Amino acid sequence: MLVNILLLSIKPEYADKIFSGNKTVELRRVRTRLNTGDLVLVYVSSPKKALVGKFEVESISQIKLEESENDLNQFWHQVKDKAGVTSKEFESYYEGASMVVGIFLKNVERFSMPINLELLREKFPKFYPPQSYRYLKESEMQILESIMEESVV
Repeated sequence: MLVNILLLSIKPEYADKIFSGNKTVELRRVRTRLNTGDLVLVYVSSPKKALVGKFEVESISQIKLEESENDLNQFWHQVKDKAGVTSKEFESYYEGASMVVGIFLKNVERFSMPINLELLREKFPKFYPPQSYRYLKESEMQILESIMEESVV
């Protein structure tokens, strides 16, 4: 079975919570085609601008919000101790959303050396960090893997 590889942009404060173990579900407003076992590379957005780690998808929870607030409240109770946000931040984030997505994480790994945007672009000129996320082709992942190997040495 082919594994999806997702490049995900995350704000620095939330990435820190993921890699410290205080955040075990990543919240999104857009449906993904991720499945259990897929790989997610974490790109930390400005001001850090670096590829800092990865995790596997333990599971995905996707709920289409209907007229009822009940679905959102049920989801909050499912993730409140795992999302690394307050209820106020959660409500604000999902205000007006039609979809609630939770990406549950496992095997979280922070790279020993972050790979900054300048190095990524030097070695991979077509690299661009996504606004939210984008799927990587196998050829792109091979380039990133070689950069990761070089940066560890």
